[in-house]
Amino acid sequence: MRDYPNSEIDQSIAAELCQALPRGRQVFTYLMNGIAFGLSGLALLPLFSILWEILRRGLFGFKLDMLFRAVIDNGFANAILGTILMVGIGALLSIPVGILTGIFLAEFSQTNPITQYVRFITSILTGVPSIVVGIFAYGVIVLLTKGFSALAGGFALAVIMLPVIVLTTEEALKLIPVPQRLASAALGGTRFQTTFRVIVTSAMPGITTGISLAIARASGETAPLIFTALFSQNWSDNLLSPTASLPVLIFNFYNDTDPEKNQLVWTTAIILLTLVLFFSLLSRVLAKKSKLN
Repeated sequence: MRDYPNSEIDQSIAAELCQALPRGRQVFTYLMNGIAFGLSGLALLPLFSILWEILRRGLFGFKLDMLFRAVIDNGFANAILGTILMVGIGALLSIPVGILTGIFLAEFSQTNPITQYVRFITSILTGVPSIVVGIFAYGVIVLLTKGFSALAGGFALAVIMLPVIVLTTEEALKLIPVPQRLASAALGGTRFQTTFRVIVTSAMPGITTGISLAIARASGETAPLIFTALFSQNWSDNLLSPTASLPVLIFNFYNDTDPEKNQLVWTTAIILLTLVLFFSLLSRVLAKKSKLN
């Protein structure tokens, strides 16, 4: 076999790499790229059409003082407050339980046979329709307290948020390299210290991303709140009274014959989309930070 100097081999490889592709392959590449971009545009077309219709109808009736008036005064301040309140209750109930369950599934699955059943039940909960969750919360909270309330609505949203937080926490913890666990153990760290001081801390950006996604999903739910929090056109007295929310406001007044109420629906849709978009973008930013780390 003839030996060639490394420089000659490098030059020949570079020459081959710099050669243009055959015309047939170029045409095929352009064709596939065109089809991919075209199909992507078709997939985004319904989204942009919905956004355009909501903005076109909603911005016309938006007034700054609507952010401070209740629904009865042609505003949606009490609905915004009710949505934030119930999502906050749901987050307080689901985040601790979800994170601890995710830690249990990720860190103790090899030593505890019950983990496969917990993971199976959690996966099933992700596919349960939200209206079924609303009926469940109605039977557990509303019938027990004998009244619709923000507390019942928050409980229903917590059930919806819980499986999302559990599964994202488990996946975030599994992404932490095994050598990091071994290094902690080699330095004398107990399993409890390794899990909560090293593993959970390293996975916190991914866990926070899952929490943001769960909150974004819960913010737009309607059916569970109809069965639990009902609705109120005025300010709610306390956590045990019917409470307004943005999704239920849209549901109640969409077919209303009053032009002001119908206009309020489209304006409320902008506020709700902004709220969901905020949490969605927050999850993207946190996911990007977790990849950089």
